[in-house]
Amino acid sequence: MKITTKRLVPICAIALTFAVAGGIVASVQVNTTSGMTTAGAQLAAHGYDTVAYFTQRRAVLGSSAHMAKHQGAAYRFASAENKMKFEADPNKYAPQFGGFCAYGTSVGAKFDGDPRLFKVVDGKLYFNLNPDIQKLWFKDIPGNIRKAEANWTKIRDIAPDKLK
Repeated sequence: MKITTKRLVPICAIALTFAVAGGIVASVQVNTTSGMTTAGAQLAAHGYDTVAYFTQRRAVLGSSAHMAKHQGAAYRFASAENKMKFEADPNKYAPQFGGFCAYGTSVGAKFDGDPRLFKVVDGKLYFNLNPDIQKLWFKDIPGNIRKAEANWTKIRDIAPDKLK
């Protein structure tokens, strides 16, 4: 099924409603899950090890035994080595757009980023909402990144439920 802009808007609105109602989108700048961690911050990247995307090229769940805080969110890692890499350069390993969906950001929205739907492009980590949205993002990755970067400067400090 071809997804047109006319169909995408309701899909995105429904996804955002469920994400906000479910407590998935709990932070303004960093996409976190609800509840606190032992690090005293909400969990980023749904607990996935953001360093592993670069070193293992796959989504790997982190452990509560290896956590670090960055921008008010707690990140988990599969190993102490990955935690140390992250702490040495968190901006290198943190997902772009606070971990929100890269395609959503390209259209001026903040949707939950699914860390299993990832892509590393030019040394940067991007998440997408779901497989259908990721397919749309894949159609023009460079163009969508440009649009998302332009939008992010405008929306990064706005809570997801306050965006139109």
